[in-house]
Amino acid sequence: FQVLVNIGNHFDLASSIFVAPRKGIYSFSFHVVKVYNRQTIQVSLMQNGYPVISAFAGDQDVTREAASNGVLLLMEREDKVHLKLERGNLMGGWKYSTFSGFLVFPL
Repeated sequence: FQVLVNIGNHFDLASSIFVAPRKGIYSFSFHVVKVYNRQTIQVSLMQNGYPVISAFAGDQDVTREAASNGVLLLMEREDKVHLKLERGNLMGGWKYSTFSGFLVFPL
């Protein structure tokens, strides 16, 4: 993994989990790439262990395919968010995927 920006160090690289430093509205988005392997991928954004949104890629006739999604979440202090590969395989693991999150409005 490579972390480009992690102000406040609230994203833990070892566990790939973001922990909210305060209550507020947060924006999250992710983009993933699958290889041509005749299978569908499903990636979910998890909040405190529960799926909130998912993205799917499953076209059988392309070499590579991308899937993306994004959401605004109300989070309490210490809430946790991470991505979970529910089904399939990603190209190069998570190497060609991105995950972004930031505080939009503190409460």
